[in-house]
Amino acid sequence: MTIVTSQEIAQFRSELSNYPDALKALDAIEDCEGDLEDAAIALAIRAGQQPQRDNAEWLDALARKCRSVICQKEFRGDLLNGTYAPMLRYLAQTPLLPPILATPVLMYVVSQGINHFCEPLDSQF
Repeated sequence: MTIVTSQEIAQFRSELSNYPDALKALDAIEDCEGDLEDAAIALAIRAGQQPQRDNAEWLDALARKCRSVICQKEFRGDLLNGTYAPMLRYLAQTPLLPPILATPVLMYVVSQGINHFCEPLDSQF
């Protein structure tokens, strides 16, 4: 279970205030008391998906599916500096996931630690 704090939610809300899907996702995360996995499953169901795994495994698998994009040098630097909008914009436009799920995936990656999350790709170079 990955829990984010109300301060982290507020930080994302401030950074992503121009993105209606992000704000809806943050509302769902707040409704789930910061539990990213529960919120992601609820949002996925609303988006017409039917997750077939345990909540924690499903969000992790979804994030890993986006790893090659998230760990690109230009996005990684932004994420390490606490700038989330460029990555959110890009994720929301890819066919990798419904736009409403970009925020919980991004929060999950940030909570795991950007460098830690990207480590498997770093070892390939």
